This record gives sequence, C-alpha cells and structure tokens, in this order.
Amino acid sequence: MLNIENLYKSFQVGNKNYEVLKGISLNVKKEEFVGVMGPSGSGKTTLLNAISCYFPIDSGKIQLGDINLVDLDEKRLSFVRNQKLGFVFQDYMLLDGLSILDNIMLPRIIAGKVNKQMENSANQLCEMFGISHIKNKYPAEVSGGEKQRTAVARALINNPLMILADEPTGNLDSKSSKAVIESFIQAKKTVEATILMVTHDSFAASYCDRVIILRDGQVEFVLNKKDKNRSDFQKELLNTIQTLGEENENEEL
Repeated sequence: MLNIENLYKSFQVGNKNYEVLKGISLNVKKEEFVGVMGPSGSGKTTLLNAISCYFPIDSGKIQLGDINLVDLDEKRLSFVRNQKLGFVFQDYMLLDGLSILDNIMLPRIIAGKVNKQMENSANQLCEMFGISHIKNKYPAEVSGGEKQRTAVARALINNPLMILADEPTGNLDSKSSKAVIESFIQAKKTVEATILMVTHDSFAASYCDRVIILRDGQVEFVLNKKDKNRSDFQKELLNTIQTLGEENENEEL
C-alpha cells in the first residue's frame, strides 16, 4: 500500500541546513493500522507532511499503491490528496458554518460529486461512528470527541487508499480518545481502511498493529503487537520511549 525508501528531507534556515529525515525506509500494508512515535524533534510530523507531499523531499521514493507521489505535478497531487488520502488532524479542521453532515461530505463537494449516493454514504458513516444524532448540528454544538469522529468520517467519504492521522487524540480526554481510536478500528474492520497515525499517546498507539519508533530522523525500532494484549503492548511502548528519552539526555550531558 505505502512504500517509502531512503527518504531524506532537510530545511534551510539562514545559512544552516538542518537534516530532519535521514534515509527513512518503511512500509504500510493494506488494512494495517500503523503508529509512528518518537521523542520531540524525531521527524514524525515532517514524515507525515512528506507523505502528504506538502513540500518537496530532497531524495527518496514515496509509493502509494501504484502511484509514485514524488513525480506528480501540483494538479495531480491535489487530486491524490482529495481522492486517495484521508486526513485527520489534532484540531479537527471542521468548517464552523457547515453542519456535521456537510463537513463529512465536504471532500466530495469539492470534487463536484454531489449526488444522493454521496449523502447515503455520509449517513452510513454517521451510523458507523455513532454520530447520527448530531449530524444536523454545527461543530460549535458538539464535543471534541464527536468533532474528531466527524473528522474520521470525513476522511473516509472518498474511500481513500490511506488515512493519515496527525495526533488525533492530542486535544481529547481519555474517554473521547478511546472513542476516536475505536472509530479507526471500526473503519479498518468495516471498510478495510489503512491508517498511518503519528502520536505521542502510548494509549492510542497500543491499539495499532505495529508502531514505528523514530529517533533523530531515522527508524530506531519497529514494535509489533502480534498476540500481545493492549495493556502489555502499551507498557512495551512506554518502556521503549522512556529508554530513548534517557539516552537523549545522556548524550546531551
């Protein structure tokens, strides 16, 4: 589904060049729920932005299905972002002037695919994520968890190849966080969604099939959940992140 090889990205600030991604290679299989974690500054958000093609990379390969994202022009990239990728952000990115249902349908409205089937699909997603009772309300009238489940539904309205989620539980309490992560699990089971989620939240990451740990712009570990229960996998994630943090502190001394 997603294949990344030898991805490099640096930023020029004044006369200095800062390497952020240093030869990252990874893959995400169809219907897989993969998390990305790592200390602050490890390159998590830059990686997600590179996959989204919001800036050019220095070198490497980003293959989504049969599409080589690196070679696309801006027109084709816009099509891929709207039709092939679904996005879920920490701050929801809902339009206040649109109802919950209209926010879910927005990608299809932008694409000019306004029809009865679109509305039926949006209603089905509302039912799937337990937000049918708020579909005619506006974002200001619903909770943070409901806003984020709306964002997940919107990300799925075009049946994308992959959902990219950037800290989707960052602004939520524990109950709402669980509801949002369960909506990802539901999407994976029901519509065969493939999800790549950047997070600092070990609780959210413990629901993933695999978690990729970044450090200093490189893949440091890949932890597989396999047959572990969620609690044991969370402990493994916490121990790994804590160890990396201690190593970083020692290197700075």
